[in-house]
Amino acid sequence: MIRLSGKKSGILDLLFFLLGGCLCSLAVNMFTSPNNIAPGGLTGVGIVLRYLFHTPVGAVNMLLNVPIFIWAFIEIGYKLVGKSLLAVVLCSCFIDLGSLFIPAYQGDMLLAAVFGGGLEGLGLAMFLMRGSTTGGTDLVARLLSHRHRHLSVGKLLMGIDVLVVVFSMVAYQSPESALYAVIAIFVSTHMIDSVLYGTSNGNGKLYFILSEKYEEISRKILEDLDRGVTLIPDKGGYSGRPGEMILCAVRRFEVTRINEIIYREDPDAFVIVGEAGEITGEGFHPSRSDDTTLRQLIEKLRKKEG
Repeated sequence: MIRLSGKKSGILDLLFFLLGGCLCSLAVNMFTSPNNIAPGGLTGVGIVLRYLFHTPVGAVNMLLNVPIFIWAFIEIGYKLVGKSLLAVVLCSCFIDLGSLFIPAYQGDMLLAAVFGGGLEGLGLAMFLMRGSTTGGTDLVARLLSHRHRHLSVGKLLMGIDVLVVVFSMVAYQSPESALYAVIAIFVSTHMIDSVLYGTSNGNGKLYFILSEKYEEISRKILEDLDRGVTLIPDKGGYSGRPGEMILCAVRRFEVTRINEIIYREDPDAFVIVGEAGEITGEGFHPSRSDDTTLRQLIEKLRKKEG
């Protein structure tokens, strides 16, 4: 596996964040805001407030994110939200700067919803690919889910977006604006899924991690990434020392974060990364009684070790 140095990884993060900020700025200033379409999230709230009070969308987005990031710092620590804070600042600045020169499209509302949602989804995917979020409702949903494990992040996000859409309908006094916002959310969500997961949200990467610090790595993956791990007994062919191999399946946008965890805990870890064409179970495709691909793989590995 190719490892990027900290400096190169940071430069790549910045490049992705700049591209994501440009795409989100185009979505807001060219398509959604001029056509009174508020596609959920704090950006949607900012668009509605811009209509009501002529406030800048980016500045409002940053201000609304302040209490959320304070909560996040207390709940999960500054290291895990540092990237998201940078992403929010860059994205908000790009939105407000773009409003000064990006031309507004005020033609077909359906085209505005589709292209606005598509560009926003593509921009958000740039942030997610580097292990970040853009704060706002996404971070709120993750924090609530972190404290209440039984709550689904997806359902929480959907519930918050519904509230934003209803708020926009009341503010604009137009049911059509709310319906177009739903279309924009649908397109944005599918664009994110297509970029991050390909044609199926059940695929990803399969990690086999060999390290003397397997306990620390496993704990960090469970706590920071919220992904399950399986420990498989192993024995070094040369050293003869017994140990545990970590097996973990992750989605593509989580690759950066799991790499950071592994090499922060053990820079000398031996890591094998494989493609997982389909993963079923919690956090991926819903489990099916007749589909036990991952379990069968684990059992085969255990039998070989036995």
